[in-house]
Formats: sequence, C-alpha cells, structure tokens
Amino acid sequence: MALAKNVMGAGISSGQARAINGNNVNSAVTGTGTTLATGAAITADVNVITGGAEATGVVLYSGVPGDSQIVFNNTSTYKYVYPHSGGNVNQLAASSGFILAPYTAVHCVLTSSTQWVGFMSA
Repeated sequence: MALAKNVMGAGISSGQARAINGNNVNSAVTGTGTTLATGAAITADVNVITGGAEATGVVLYSGVPGDSQIVFNNTSTYKYVYPHSGGNVNQLAASSGFILAPYTAVHCVLTSSTQWVGFMSA
C-alpha cells in the first residue's frame, strides 16, 4: 500500500498505481445495509462477499476510467451491488443497485467518471 501511495503522490491515478503495485484482494467482505448509503464500501480490486443478511449490499468505489472491480457473492443469499454515488451500472438509473445472485460474480469496469459496465458470470 505504501508503494501505491508514493506512486499516486507522483501524479499517477489510483487505477494506474494499483496496476503497478498489483491487484489487491479482500476475501472477507460482509454485505451491509439495504441502500447505496448503507452498503459496505469496497476498495479492493477483487472482493469476495462471505457474509451479511439477504438483500444487503456493497458499493463500488469512485475511481478513474479504466479502473475495475470484481465482486464474487460466495454466500447462499442474494446481495446488491451499488455504483458509487451518482454513478450507474449498465443501463440502470444513477445510484441504483443490481442483484448479485448467490455464488455468482460481476466484473465492473469504469468507462467514464460515472458509468460502470458490469459483466456478469453465469
């Protein structure tokens, strides 16, 4: 993490710093809340949801175009994935979440300051 902060201090974006520093993984995310405002903020490149009640959620970070996050729901209940505040995923309305079914994943790529493109697994 220190390397990424030093690189970012040199004017390189957070996404580029992560690419230089390597992907980081959070293998124990707990879904929280039922809205964008109360969902669990996730910041790792790869995020594995391992807990939380049904219909709780996680929130993608506000990055720079080209950033991506992978979210895997490794639970038996559905979870919500929300974009950062004001963002949207695919054709959904701004700040709207989508359902991530049990034992499925989504790869989200930020294509502009607000638009995420989500690629769902089967």
